[in-house]
Amino acid sequence: MPDWTYHPLRGATAALLGRRRSQRTALRLLARIGSRPAGARLIARGFGHRHPPVSLAGEIAGAPLTVRLGIRVPPSLAHDTVHAMAPLGAGVVEIGPVSSDDVPAVRAATATRTLPVVVHTDDPEIRAALAPHVDGFTGAAEDRTPGEEPGPAISQGVRRSRPVGPAIPHPFPPKTPGRPATGPPGAEEPAPADRPTAPAPPRVVRVGDPCVEAAAAVLAEPGAVVIARPEVLVEAGPGWFARVVEAATPSGGPAPGWRDVGRHPRRWPAWWWALLVGLGMITAGVCAAAITLGPVLLWYDRDYLGMTLDDLHAVNHHLVHFLQHDRITMAGTLVSIGTLYTGLAVGGMRRGRPWAREVLLLSGAVGFPTLFYFLATGYVETLHTAAAVMLLPMFLAAVRRRPHAPPHGRRVPDGPERERRRALVGQLLLVVTGAGLFVGGAVISAVGLTGVFVPTDLTYLGTDPRALEAANSRLVPFIAHDRAGFGGALMSAAVAIVPLAAWGWRRGESWVFWTLAVAGATGFLPAVVVHGSIHYTDFVHLAPVYFGIVLTAVGLLLSRPYLCARR
Repeated sequence: MPDWTYHPLRGATAALLGRRRSQRTALRLLARIGSRPAGARLIARGFGHRHPPVSLAGEIAGAPLTVRLGIRVPPSLAHDTVHAMAPLGAGVVEIGPVSSDDVPAVRAATATRTLPVVVHTDDPEIRAALAPHVDGFTGAAEDRTPGEEPGPAISQGVRRSRPVGPAIPHPFPPKTPGRPATGPPGAEEPAPADRPTAPAPPRVVRVGDPCVEAAAAVLAEPGAVVIARPEVLVEAGPGWFARVVEAATPSGGPAPGWRDVGRHPRRWPAWWWALLVGLGMITAGVCAAAITLGPVLLWYDRDYLGMTLDDLHAVNHHLVHFLQHDRITMAGTLVSIGTLYTGLAVGGMRRGRPWAREVLLLSGAVGFPTLFYFLATGYVETLHTAAAVMLLPMFLAAVRRRPHAPPHGRRVPDGPERERRRALVGQLLLVVTGAGLFVGGAVISAVGLTGVFVPTDLTYLGTDPRALEAANSRLVPFIAHDRAGFGGALMSAAVAIVPLAAWGWRRGESWVFWTLAVAGATGFLPAVVVHGSIHYTDFVHLAPVYFGIVLTAVGLLLSRPYLCARR
């Protein structure tokens, strides 16, 4: 589970299952999903698209690591940990301490491993028994460097190719008072050119403090490996690895500005194309609202229906207001989508956030195909089609896969843990809001493509579909097009909100707060206002809107100090 469910729901699950049982249940669940390739990819994607830079690669005990970050667990937790940690972003699992009785459990845990596993032991027999099954060994005999006292927090990796047995003494003893630093007693210190050198094994630092900045500082040392104790993940949450990797990732400098775009479209960056798509969506929404508040019907609407506004009033005196309420709500949703795309372009893609492109791709992949709803409704709206045809090439240019670039801009360090915990509750509320909007959009699309009306619609209109069809056989398909199109737009917005809330929650990322705040205002407020203005105020009909407003407002208020922090 991600941090935004782990911490907000941690107390409830502990009260229900017990603290240790709830922790083991979460670990087993992650292990079962992560043991399958598709499940591992799902967890890795769902936890926020980790892209560790090459500078964080290294080795431990001769085993290559994609990221010099791991966890140490006892043999009793080894099986589930080995399968659960790779999708979470860990680069290695250290098992220890291991006794002879634990050898079968370690062998079983590492049989289907997908990341390097090392064992912490000094017993030659255990090393010999596990050598074919693990990637290396660490031990107390190597817990020092020349001139450094052994300690439990530091250990050195030992290559599997080394003979099993006691550590080989350093060729020159450490410097002591009254004796040269190197060579046998009484010998002269050799010249630097003659002094033998051997590459020092990477330093392994075991941490019990969940401080992200401290772990990132260790990773900044060339070759240093950070191994977290289990209590670190228990306290910080499963997203700790990703947070450390982000903190240790070097910045690519200031984000590109407007003047860096250039004049030739072939050289325009992806974020500029995404910005154009966002602004185009906002323009489309504003134009749709202006048409709805003005003439309501354009020439192609009148041609399709063979009716004017006066004719619609003659059929049903609520009908024009009903059309306006659908179209204003749709216009607000288009502006909301445009706001989300604009934020993703300027705040995310421009600053090198790789997940921002993924959010844009997912949302557009849902939104653009809804144009083909006309195959079910039988009505093609000219301006809607023209806008989609114009924006689609820009969208494709924006999501075209580009080489991953380092993040730009200054990272705001972690602040008070209490502030982060409140923000995680807000994050969960925004994810729930997005998921609810997607369900609502799917239901509205299904209704628009089938029955068209819900019971509260017919109560407001004071009629039934048969009466409308009798007045004009094209009237119901005309309404169905508006309704189904609104449902598709709502799903597209929801698919942008959910991953933006799930992946974009970083301290100091104020653009996430303002993007969601403006998108929520432009999406919810027009719906409430237009329903009130036409006196369609049925509480059951508007309850999902009210609920979404409350969840969004509370979630953003809880998260504002965290997202908008400056230092």
